[in-house]
Amino acid sequence: MIERYTRKAMGALWSLENRFAAWLEVEVAVCEAWTKLGRIPAADMAVIREKAGFDVARILEIEETTRHDVIAFLTAVEERVGPSARFIHLGCTSSDIVDTANALLLGRAGDLILADLDGLLAVIKDLALRFKGQLMIGRTHGIHAEPLSFGMKMASFYAEFTRHRERFVAALAGVRVGKISGAVGGYAHLDPRVEAIAMELLDLAVDPISTQIIQRDRHAAFFTTLALIAGGVERLSTELRHLQRTEVLEAEEGFAKGQKGSSAMPHKKNPISAENLCGLSRLIRTNALASLENMPLWHERDISHSSVERVIMPDSTILADYTLARLTTILKNLKVNPDNMARNLMASFGLFYSQRVLLALIESGMDRQEAYVLVQRVAMACWEGRSSFPDAVRADAAIAAKLTPAALDALFDPAYYLAHEDLIFSRVFG
Repeated sequence: MIERYTRKAMGALWSLENRFAAWLEVEVAVCEAWTKLGRIPAADMAVIREKAGFDVARILEIEETTRHDVIAFLTAVEERVGPSARFIHLGCTSSDIVDTANALLLGRAGDLILADLDGLLAVIKDLALRFKGQLMIGRTHGIHAEPLSFGMKMASFYAEFTRHRERFVAALAGVRVGKISGAVGGYAHLDPRVEAIAMELLDLAVDPISTQIIQRDRHAAFFTTLALIAGGVERLSTELRHLQRTEVLEAEEGFAKGQKGSSAMPHKKNPISAENLCGLSRLIRTNALASLENMPLWHERDISHSSVERVIMPDSTILADYTLARLTTILKNLKVNPDNMARNLMASFGLFYSQRVLLALIESGMDRQEAYVLVQRVAMACWEGRSSFPDAVRADAAIAAKLTPAALDALFDPAYYLAHEDLIFSRVFG
C-alpha cells in the first residue's frame, strides 16, 4: 500500500524485514520443539538461538539465483549460524513456515484493527449519548420520512460496528492457526508433537488437518469480514456526505486552519475525508473477492494464491487500519448543527405527521384506504402549495368530522417520535 494510506505501526508490521523476522520466529520455534523431543542437541540449539538472523539485502541477492524466497532466506540464515544450521527447517516444507508466519502477521494486524474498532465505537457512543433527544428529520429514499434523534442515528452505527467487531473476533481466531505438517500434510518427516509444541510457543492454534497449506477458507473469512467492516465505514461516510450538503448542513467535517477546499473556489468546504473513505472501502471489498478466488487450489496445493496474498494481506489490513482511524478522527471533530436540524425538520411543512393523522382516523372508525386517500390529498396539496400540513388538517372538514380540535392538537407534538428512545438506547448500550 502507498505511504499516503499507511499508518506507522501497521506499515512496519508488513515490512519485508518484519516478514522475514516472522519466518525466523517460526523456524526457531520448530527447532525448539525438536530440541524438546531430543532430535536437536542442546548445544546446537544454543547456537541457533544466538546466531540465527538475516540481512534482507543478502536474502534478496541469493534469491536472484535461487528464484525461491524461502530457500534464499534459509541460505542467508545458514550462513550466519554455521554447522548447527543443518537442523533448521528439519522435515518442513516452505508453506509450514510461510503459512504459520502469515498467521502471526495477520493476528498481529488483527489486534491493531480491533483496537481501531474499539476507538471508533467509543467515539460513536459519545456522539449517540451527547445527541440523544436531538430531533432531526429521518429520510428514506433521500426524502423526508419521520423524525428521529441524531443520537438514534449514531446508535444505529454503534450497533452495526459492534456486530462487525464480533464477526472480526471470530474471523481473527480463524486465521490464528499454524501448521507444521510437511509436504502434503501427513507428517511423513515430522512428529505431530513438533507442531503442537511450536504452536504453543507461537501462541497459535494447531490446524486439525492441513494439506501442504492451511486452507484458504480461513483467510477468505478474514478478508470478507474486513469487507463488511469497509461496508460499514462507507455507510457512515455516505451519511456524513449527505449531511454536509449545502442544502442540508446538519453536520460537517472539521475544517482545519489553513485547509483549502478547492483550487478554484475559495469558499468550498468539501467532505473530502468521507469521500476518501468511500473510495478506500471499495478497495477493501475488491480484495475480499480475491481472497474468495484463492480458495479452490489444485489438489494439496498450488501457488496461485501466493501472489494474491502478497498484495491483499498487507493492503487490506493497512487500509482497514487507516479507514477506521480516519473515520474516528472525522467523528471526533464532527461539527453538528442542531439549528439546521430544527430548520430542516419543518422544511417539508410538517408532512411527517401524516401517519399520525392516518392512524387517528383509522382509530376513529374510518376505513384504512379511505383515510389514506384523505390524508394523502391534504398532504399533496400542502406540498404543492408549500403550506402547513397541521393547519390544513385542522381546516379539512372531512377530518374535523372525525377528530376533535383537542385530538388534532395532540397529534402534532414532535416529542412523540422519541417516546421509545430510552428503550432503543438500553438495547444498544445496555
